[in-house]
Amino acid sequence: MDKAYLVLANGTVFEGRAFGAAADCAIGELVFTTGVVGYLETLTDPSYAGQIITQTYPLIGNYGVIPEDFEGDTTARGYVVREWCDTPSNFRSQGNIDAFLKERGIPGICGIDTRQLTRILREEGVMNAAICREIPADLTPIRTYAVTGVVAACSCREPSVHPAEGETKYRVALMDYGAKHNIVRELQQRGCEVTVLPHDTTAEAVLAMAPDGLMLSNGPGDPEENTACIAELKKLVGKLPIFGICLGHQLLALAMGGKTTKLKYGHRGANQPVTDLVGVHTYITSQNHGYAVVSESVADVGRVIFENANDHTCEGVEYPDHKCFSVQFHPEACSGPLDTQFLFDRFITMMGGNN
Repeated sequence: MDKAYLVLANGTVFEGRAFGAAADCAIGELVFTTGVVGYLETLTDPSYAGQIITQTYPLIGNYGVIPEDFEGDTTARGYVVREWCDTPSNFRSQGNIDAFLKERGIPGICGIDTRQLTRILREEGVMNAAICREIPADLTPIRTYAVTGVVAACSCREPSVHPAEGETKYRVALMDYGAKHNIVRELQQRGCEVTVLPHDTTAEAVLAMAPDGLMLSNGPGDPEENTACIAELKKLVGKLPIFGICLGHQLLALAMGGKTTKLKYGHRGANQPVTDLVGVHTYITSQNHGYAVVSESVADVGRVIFENANDHTCEGVEYPDHKCFSVQFHPEACSGPLDTQFLFDRFITMMGGNN
């Protein structure tokens, strides 16, 4: 394998070996995720748009590439691992991680000390970086890079309808800000016909469909950048039941007059503990986000129902007077593995069901 370099915006350089797609210099926001498994779901999660992903677990690719586990398109800018497995072993596997990255144009770098890299990001915070074949003399392009316009890039272009499994009990409109496939599957399993809508669908168009409920998906980037989406959500609040996940959670809070803030290094992985402030449980959740809702900013209109057990940031809000709620983590993922899927049942109940 050819030599490659991971160059951080602070000037730190890691020397490693190139794998995946060939690229002279791929720039992105460098983040880390702590998942021991689930690298395929990570690589196909649209929420990583504009970012270079670092896997803290040292061996990646040992169970190969399994298309049935994909969550969406691959939108990351690069991939950083300690070691990738070129001889995967799994009866479902259809290839290796190197070929997967090549097919999707994603450059990777391996053979670097990902423990040291993660410590830098934890101490200094998320920063820009580049995977390069040569160390650049000028770091300005790296330092000035910004993740922008990613929701529009990840969202679908046309509506699509996904039938319910069995009898159709409810019709749900899903706003696609970079949605993971499993959100649709969870709704289908509960008797929902799901219409996936582009991110810029107007409130009037949503209401004209007369859906039983509205689902707000996950997605990438800074939530405050999506001013048009927020404006449309303001028109929809109180008109029908709403359930938001991840970016959808943040956009709903902003539509309610709340605020969001960028976290130092975010929450990314399958082991984030979340405490239920209404009940007695702490759940292990899957998360992927760099921003959080400011709890105090929604105190007048809603109440925080979930809190991160590590840093006490907001993980969920309900708005009783408006028949809507949202969570920062991913209940459609399998980190618990099924601990928080009851939230989809709560949404069904809001639409008039009794699942």
